[in-house]
Amino acid sequence: MLSDTDIMVRVQGGDLALFGELVNRYQSRLLLFARSKFADRDFSEDLVQDAFLAAYQARDSYRVEFAFSTWIWTILLNLSKEAGKKQARRQDRERKHAQLSHERAGLMTTPLQEMLAAEQRTQVHLWLQSLPEEEADAIRLKFFGGLKYEEIAWAMESSVSGAKARVRRGLTRLAEQFPPDD
Repeated sequence: MLSDTDIMVRVQGGDLALFGELVNRYQSRLLLFARSKFADRDFSEDLVQDAFLAAYQARDSYRVEFAFSTWIWTILLNLSKEAGKKQARRQDRERKHAQLSHERAGLMTTPLQEMLAAEQRTQVHLWLQSLPEEEADAIRLKFFGGLKYEEIAWAMESSVSGAKARVRRGLTRLAEQFPPDD
């Protein structure tokens, strides 16, 4: 099995079809991150596809001393920041998606399962939206993307201690939203 770096070197050398292997390796985690930030599944899928397209188009600028995973996460993070500015359009698409999901629910899950899953996604989305963007993105990268603190630091252009602090502050703020059990 080729490493990510080996694949990118071969892609840079003209073996373009190998890029699909990188898509297969990272697509689900990138989509999980995007879905945690944007409730609309179609929008999230488009964002991830745009990240891979941007990486493919910029393949000659990839440097082997950096992990491909960190590079693709940085691209996705930057694209997601830009996408955040398109809130009104996204909300309209969310309404349409909800209607389609409800129609499909009978084929894949029960309406109750779909409703509960949607409610959980909405609640996580709202909790993360209540945080400063840098803290929410750091939490998304850590828990939805599965990145190490070093990778989060590189993707967010901060120090490792800064990445850890963003995750810790975000989790602390989230915990403060819940009263302690007596």
